Amino acid sequence: RYGLRIGVDLSRPIRALLDSDYSGLEFVADYRITKKIYLAAEFGNEEKTSFEALENKDDLNRVEIYNYTTSGSYLKLGIDYNTYENWYGMTNAISFGARYAGSTFSQTLNNYTIFDSNRYWNPTDFAPGSDAPQEFTGLNATWLEFVLGIKVELFANLYLGASVRLAYLFTNTEADTFPNLWIPGFNKVNDNSKFGVGYNYSLSYFIPLYRKKAKKKKNETPVEE
Repeated sequence: RYGLRIGVDLSRPIRALLDSDYSGLEFVADYRITKKIYLAAEFGNEEKTSFEALENKDDLNRVEIYNYTTSGSYLKLGIDYNTYENWYGMTNAISFGARYAGSTFSQTLNNYTIFDSNRYWNPTDFAPGSDAPQEFTGLNATWLEFVLGIKVELFANLYLGASVRLAYLFTNTEADTFPNLWIPGFNKVNDNSKFGVGYNYSLSYFIPLYRKKAKKKKNETPVEE
């Protein structure tokens, strides 16, 4: 069977319920072009507020070094190769693939403190900075993802899927005064590495469009895929 499979990532709404500093939604899709190869895409939007704080067991009196909010959208395009040999009529998948991805976003520096070398008056080493939000717009990034995934048909044409992703950051356009510490679709940016990791859990519906007859061998009846 050949057709379009569309769905939504379940992990982001669940994460939003558990984390008040995060919101996000991702749509997923793939289109079968050969017996083993699928065109694949993901499109999403995320917003996350993060902070860096001094180590303190008492969260009520924590000293935040900075607090920022990242908001933006992303698009991932690529292919998946299915390594699973299905029985007749099945379209389950154990696949690997790749995506070329890009994100456009903005960052708002909500507040920050300033390092103070005069430890006598400021034993925490930080002096008050600013609580006036500073917004940085027009930010963007691109990266390559390597994907390992699985899809299982729960009911007729309804699929549950999961994937893990290893990403490599290609380009990263930053503001002059504040770096990109978190990128929608890519997740956390590390100072000493361009690699990132991600995952998703999808629920999708397959829309069958047509069938192809498999090439027959001599003295064999053609079989539909």
